[in-house]
Amino acid sequence: MVHLFLGVLVRRTWQGQDNIPVGGALVVSNHLSNFDVPATGEFLIWSGRWPRYLGKSEIWKVPVVGWFARECRQIPVVRHSEQAKDSLVHARAALEAGECVAIFPEGTITADPDGWPMTGRLGAARLALTTGAPVIPVCQVGTDALLGRKKLEFRRLFSMRRRPVAVQAGPPVDLSAFPVGDDPSREDVERATIVIMDAMTEVVAQLRGEPAPEGRWDMRAGGRVPQ
Repeated sequence: MVHLFLGVLVRRTWQGQDNIPVGGALVVSNHLSNFDVPATGEFLIWSGRWPRYLGKSEIWKVPVVGWFARECRQIPVVRHSEQAKDSLVHARAALEAGECVAIFPEGTITADPDGWPMTGRLGAARLALTTGAPVIPVCQVGTDALLGRKKLEFRRLFSMRRRPVAVQAGPPVDLSAFPVGDDPSREDVERATIVIMDAMTEVVAQLRGEPAPEGRWDMRAGGRVPQ
């Protein structure tokens, strides 16, 4: 039903589904719009994986959406609190049980004015280095045409034309330079985060058909900074 509904809204282009593995896998995605979850979620489901997304806990308070998140066993993140670490415990357990966990490493919709991935937060890399799960970049372009970016624009959903949305899975991120263990060093986690964000940016560049800009947008600096 959802697949049919999304087909009314978008013209899909999917690539790289053969890069989605069986077993525990950590999917990392760029965050362009509030429409990213249905776009990448549909891609993953039709690739044979049911994703468990880490999402901000505020979503669980939204009528209908919150119910859907609970029923689909998504993982809430209580941001800016000590409880935020609890979500990583649940995500790690899911990965070790062979499930597919999906996360937006930027932590929020990108503030880059040109829509490129920003600097990443450390949760995805920490999960990768504590579990050894393969990290698969699954990125999208075009989703902002349906709901806008940071500001929700529901009116866009009622356009009479289907909008092109492209989703692509890249090969597993090469994190072989980093040891896997229960307590990775902060330096390793920070370096692995840069490697993950570089891999995601490369997939976005392929989708957009253009090179990524120098540096990466950092919300704290209010501009692009070297990596």
